[in-house]
Amino acid sequence: MKKKVGVLLSGCGVYDGSEIHEAVLTLLFLDRAGAEIVCMAPDMDQPDVINHLDMQPMAEKRNVLVESARIARGNIRDLAKVSASDIDGLILPGGFGAAKNLSDFAFKGPQATVHPEVKRLLLEMHAASKPIGAICIAPATLVCALGSKHPEVTIGADAGTAAGIETMGGKHHICGVDSIHVDTKNRIVTTPAYMLGPSIRDVAGGIEKLVNQVVSMC
Repeated sequence: MKKKVGVLLSGCGVYDGSEIHEAVLTLLFLDRAGAEIVCMAPDMDQPDVINHLDMQPMAEKRNVLVESARIARGNIRDLAKVSASDIDGLILPGGFGAAKNLSDFAFKGPQATVHPEVKRLLLEMHAASKPIGAICIAPATLVCALGSKHPEVTIGADAGTAAGIETMGGKHHICGVDSIHVDTKNRIVTTPAYMLGPSIRDVAGGIEKLVNQVVSMC
């Protein structure tokens, strides 16, 4: 029987949604691993929309679920309708959407809060001892939701973000772009990806290791 692995998306585009390279690599490596992929995203408006050509804010509204459907080719579920009983594992690609839409860590740092449905699913997954993977900046949102469990994560080597993670109750480990950190107690796997970069070739190695580790833990 195929293992069902959820992919929690946060929009479409690195500066206001999911980092597309990280999301697509996650989907590719899950497919290669023989997993059944369940894409999902919260049905909510983005707090901001960024022009990815000039990096300036745009005066328009976009919906996270609708934008995430671009990456999932329309095969996506409303996060509110997904529970831990539906999947065997969960992976959160990075991009600013993970810290703007899934939580507000990008705006509030260690005082951040997590979107209620995101927090619910993460707590359900942890309570069921089902593995969770988080890529790039997504570990910050993961720690924000699970800080009381003192999860061990990596976002690479950025001192400011690492300090925020520690303030929220997490334990940060410095890690290379092609490596992963495994918190065996909490069943959490993280990798820095574009927190270190610099290229898609570089981030692919760590993401492949993370995906394979999550699938093996399902």
